[in-house]
Amino acid sequence: MKINKKVRYGLRAMTEIRDSHQIGILQKQISENQSIPLNFLDSIITGLRNANLITNYSGKSSGYILTRSAKEISVYDIYCAFEPELALVNCICESNECKHANMCTTKDYWFELNNQIKQMMKNAYLDTLIVNENKGPTKIKAH
Repeated sequence: MKINKKVRYGLRAMTEIRDSHQIGILQKQISENQSIPLNFLDSIITGLRNANLITNYSGKSSGYILTRSAKEISVYDIYCAFEPELALVNCICESNECKHANMCTTKDYWFELNNQIKQMMKNAYLDTLIVNENKGPTKIKAH
């Protein structure tokens, strides 16, 4: 399983917006602070806005802020801004009907693993993500 670049950069952008402390942060600042190409950030910002996770602080050329508290925005919310659903394998997608579903011996395993990952993402909130000062891996505090 590989999380796509939009989701990964979207999460990084959201931590940057979260840390702007309700004063708004410009797209150019997010790009510079997170090393996300500005032209690629456009599509990320669009996805986050369409998912109603961010909004402009005050009018069109202003910075971005969260639409609700960082305690209420999960990693899964951000994931869903760019992907319709989490599905480790095609056979567990709601939109896919596998002709082997009735006799598949591994479907339950994939379904349970998928569910555990989804729950982990749903239980990780934007306010619990801590970025290491040395730009190391992001850590998650328990809620």
